[in-house]
Amino acid sequence: MTDWTDRVLDLQVGPVAHGGHCVARHDGRVVFVRHALPGERVHAVVTEDGGGAFCRADTVSVLTAAPQRVEPVCAWARAGGCGGCDLQHVTPDGQRALKAAVLAEQLHRLAGVDRPVEVEELPGGPLGWRSRVRLAVDDLGRAGLRAHRSHDVLPVADCPLAPQGVLEPVLAQQFPPGIEIEVSVDAEGVVHGPGDGPAVARAAGREWLLSPGTFWQVHPALPDTLADVVAEWADAPAGGTAWDLFGGVGLFASVLARQVGPAGRVVVVESSRQAVADGRRALADLTWIDWRAGRVEHALDGILEAPDVVVADPPRRGLGRELVDALVARAPQRIVHVACDPAALARDVALFADRGYALRRLRAFDAFPMTHHLECVALLDRD
Repeated sequence: MTDWTDRVLDLQVGPVAHGGHCVARHDGRVVFVRHALPGERVHAVVTEDGGGAFCRADTVSVLTAAPQRVEPVCAWARAGGCGGCDLQHVTPDGQRALKAAVLAEQLHRLAGVDRPVEVEELPGGPLGWRSRVRLAVDDLGRAGLRAHRSHDVLPVADCPLAPQGVLEPVLAQQFPPGIEIEVSVDAEGVVHGPGDGPAVARAAGREWLLSPGTFWQVHPALPDTLADVVAEWADAPAGGTAWDLFGGVGLFASVLARQVGPAGRVVVVESSRQAVADGRRALADLTWIDWRAGRVEHALDGILEAPDVVVADPPRRGLGRELVDALVARAPQRIVHVACDPAALARDVALFADRGYALRRLRAFDAFPMTHHLECVALLDRD
């Protein structure tokens, strides 16, 4: 098969797909097209071609535009540009509609679930929301953002997703070549550069002091939003037992602990020992929280009490068959599943359904505007 790399294709764009692109077809092959919209006709340059049934392309000109197309606010949101933003060329409402379509399609295809999906807007608008940015440093010591699907570092002057004025001083500095730098803004508006800390985080009526590198949600409104949903859906009984798996610094554990009360028990399992240490300090007054530092799949056998409810916030790959089987074996009444990948969530929903746990409720949040990412919460319980 001829290699199409660098070839410009005239494409009629089809539906949106998971991963920040749309699907088109050309000469019998599938083309995954970035910076396009369903229904558009575009010229796109092929950026990757492995010789199989599909290739990847990036839009270089729009011949027929969709109604929701807008001019990107950043010059790097283009073919050959930054890998951070997939959807700057779409209105905010249009972005949420595309994400909802992807989530609905994944649930239908992977879990056999058909239900209306809404992706909800979070406060703060589509720009300036990103409280944490990871920068790469090129061979000349200049910090920047990586190009899409590349290790190349782009010499950006700023990023419109970061709060105004946060990145410019860092981007003007020189650093050792090849390192990565994290810049963050904490709950008090303090800017933290490499190695700075601790950072203040607040949510669910609690405060944490986070060590450098400890995970916290990047959208400022998301921790409280998720905590509210978990509180409503978990509904852990007073005196009961709740598990908080992949629990981080205990955001959800703080909610569950209030629900079960001192006569109950909350077990937190988290692989990062630093996160566990930060959580222990922040929630020291909630003495009925039992902290376990280790991998979830290894820690479950050591927990003797069966849970009334489980909250799980796994990494992008989801829970998977082994963990789903382990949870179902302990027979919790409810499982609250927090997920950042719609395909992984749909696969887990299908696994739970095969084992007698049905998807009862679902909410999705636009926690990453201008990108294809979203955050979901699913409630599953026994039939």
